[in-house]
Amino acid sequence: MNNKIFDIWADDYDKDVDITDDDNKYPFAGYKDIINDIYNKIIKSDPAKILDIGIGTGILAAKLYEFGNNITGVDFSENMLAVARKKMPNAELIQFDFAKGLPPQLDEAKDAADAAKFDFIISTYAMHHLTDAEKISFIKLLLEYLSDNSLIIIGDIGFENRNDLEECAAMNDGEWDEEEFYFVFSELNANEELKSICMMSYRQFSHCAGIIEIKKS
Repeated sequence: MNNKIFDIWADDYDKDVDITDDDNKYPFAGYKDIINDIYNKIIKSDPAKILDIGIGTGILAAKLYEFGNNITGVDFSENMLAVARKKMPNAELIQFDFAKGLPPQLDEAKDAADAAKFDFIISTYAMHHLTDAEKISFIKLLLEYLSDNSLIIIGDIGFENRNDLEECAAMNDGEWDEEEFYFVFSELNANEELKSICMMSYRQFSHCAGIIEIKKS
């Protein structure tokens, strides 16, 4: 991932996402429906401790922040975080490349007390920058930061199976990003390492995006 690209994109990111979603085009078709679905699930709970991976400009996190949720966000783009800070001045926003894991300060807090764990870990349109193998390792890591009976919720470019991904790639020939690694739920759900430690479900929201929910076994 190149954080300079996202630094440049920061000021126009929210607008560009809206336009692509409204036109029902790859890669952001279904974006607002996914954001609203995650928001509605979390807002039903008491104010929660939330970790947002790849928080970007805080489109979703800012909505949750307004209702008293405690937000910790991680992103590798300082300019994206600068936009998010304007929306959430009291949130803990950390510049860090999650492709390398999680920031050291989260490790220190988790080791110090179980109370440092999160009620929800969310990620929207960020984890497709990880390879499939990296996704598995990262999900295993995130489970260590999750409170019991809580959820990891990933809204991202994704597909139920490999055939659906290939059909979408053919439909978007010329625009398809070969350098990104999109979720294929049937393959992720079949991974033996994850099956032994968590349970997953998937819902498709558009021709190119869906939501994965993960909880500890």
